[in-house]
Amino acid sequence: MNHPLPINSAPAKPNSGDSSIGALLLESGKITPESAERVLRMQKELGIRFGEAAQRLGLITDADIQQVLARQFDYPYLTPGESKLSPHLVAAFQPFSPQVEMLRAVRSQLMLRWFARGHKSLTIMGVEPGDGTSLFAANLAVVFSQLGEDTLLVDANLRNPVQHELFDIKGRQGLSDILAGRGESSIATKIDSLLSLTVLPAGTLPPNPLELLSRSGFSALNLQLEAAHDIVLYDAPAFATASDVLPLAARTGGVLLVVRKNSTSLDNVSIFTDQVTQAGAKVVGSVLVDF
Repeated sequence: MNHPLPINSAPAKPNSGDSSIGALLLESGKITPESAERVLRMQKELGIRFGEAAQRLGLITDADIQQVLARQFDYPYLTPGESKLSPHLVAAFQPFSPQVEMLRAVRSQLMLRWFARGHKSLTIMGVEPGDGTSLFAANLAVVFSQLGEDTLLVDANLRNPVQHELFDIKGRQGLSDILAGRGESSIATKIDSLLSLTVLPAGTLPPNPLELLSRSGFSALNLQLEAAHDIVLYDAPAFATASDVLPLAARTGGVLLVVRKNSTSLDNVSIFTDQVTQAGAKVVGSVLVDF
């Protein structure tokens, strides 16, 4: 299959021994069948891999190779302009950046310290508004889904939700509607471009978020969501501005604290930790962010 085919035959395809890189480049439109012939000739003449030959001919870039490798190993990510998802989702658009390497390190620690010990849900919250909690939670959910874990991100910030904007989710129903008895968990949105990720938006902004999250129905809902997914992450409002976070933390049993560099008060962190512990939850860890 490495030889050019006769006229009137089907366009050449890279051999299976090259791990389907060439086929993926063809399918994604990165190269044409005609240019594939040129690549195959160079590949045979120089004894190099298909992707390397295509790069030498100037047909593709290293970014193109990274993208098809990600598809090959079920590690989905997006290119700018390919999706309506927010560009702030760096884990989806720039998965090989140092920032996302940090996210993967946090993911590994959480898998070992929390999820591998029988827990399935975790509350992610900041101490003060502007700590970057929602953006961090969204990107963490993306890297969990890229690991192949069936991940659900729940926007539990019933005061100032943003996950529906980050993931371009239309419609008004969400968590608050389910807790109020006006919706089912099936209203969660599957993010098709990221395979293993589902997002449950906050829904209609309620006048009583604390009461909704304190209801026994929330415990039942959490158990239902845990049964349907490998990982359930809750994006919570800032501790300093909302008392909703304590019943939420108590329901999941664990909290990941997001602290903003050169911004978050250490005194507030100490107060937060004490109150979360008193609510019966554990602070699993803390993350210092600067974005």
